[in-house]
Amino acid sequence: MTTILATDAAPAPTLTLDDRLALVSLALDARLDLAAVTVDVNSAHIAVDPLPEITIPQPPTAAPNPYRTPLAALLHRAAVRIEADGWARGACRDEDGRRCAIGAIRIEASSRSQADDASALLLDVVRREFGGDTVPSWNDSQSSPQPVLLALGRAAALAHNRNL
Repeated sequence: MTTILATDAAPAPTLTLDDRLALVSLALDARLDLAAVTVDVNSAHIAVDPLPEITIPQPPTAAPNPYRTPLAALLHRAAVRIEADGWARGACRDEDGRRCAIGAIRIEASSRSQADDASALLLDVVRREFGGDTVPSWNDSQSSPQPVLLALGRAAALAHNRNL
């Protein structure tokens, strides 16, 4: 009987990196094929209903702000906010998210002083062109958002003309 010792065996060939990567790739391909078949077999009994149509609400697309001055841009954004969220009377913001003129200015302003300056400009327009005493009382006396949007637009133009 002939016994082969480990020292008598031919040395194992040395594999290059490319050879080892090719072998690993073949092994992974075999495992992925087996996994795909397993998923198909295990999910064959599941009845597939068509998915309901899902609609994602799109944010309102507003025209770009035509004003470069801070207060004019703020007043324009406040008007866009009222157009997007809706107009409110009797509160700065109601339970449905609609806003009055002052509420829209406050949410769009970067600071309290900027909101105060924009509100003062709006008050000038309201007193001069619409005969109101205060912006909140004038806002609440309106029957639609159009006069409010008009006043915000005129206040934005006034701020732009004054370079504010």
